[in-house]
Amino acid sequence: MSKIGGYIAIFGIASIILYFFNYELRILSWIGLWGETTAWIIRIGLVVLGAVLFFIGASGDSEEEVEVQRPE
Repeated sequence: MSKIGGYIAIFGIASIILYFFNYELRILSWIGLWGETTAWIIRIGLVVLGAVLFFIGASGDSEEEVEVQRPE
């Protein structure tokens, strides 16, 4: 889950950075069709959602590693 969250956050951050250079990621080109405010909400939402998934997945991964390392 943390990999997917990381990718989503990276897409959101890249979209924000590229916006200032008048570019957009091809996969996210549709967000500009709904207006500037909505596009910003989607960009920020991608970053927040990605961060949440990254940290939830990271905490879940560490718990699984602890369980695997226990001797039976």
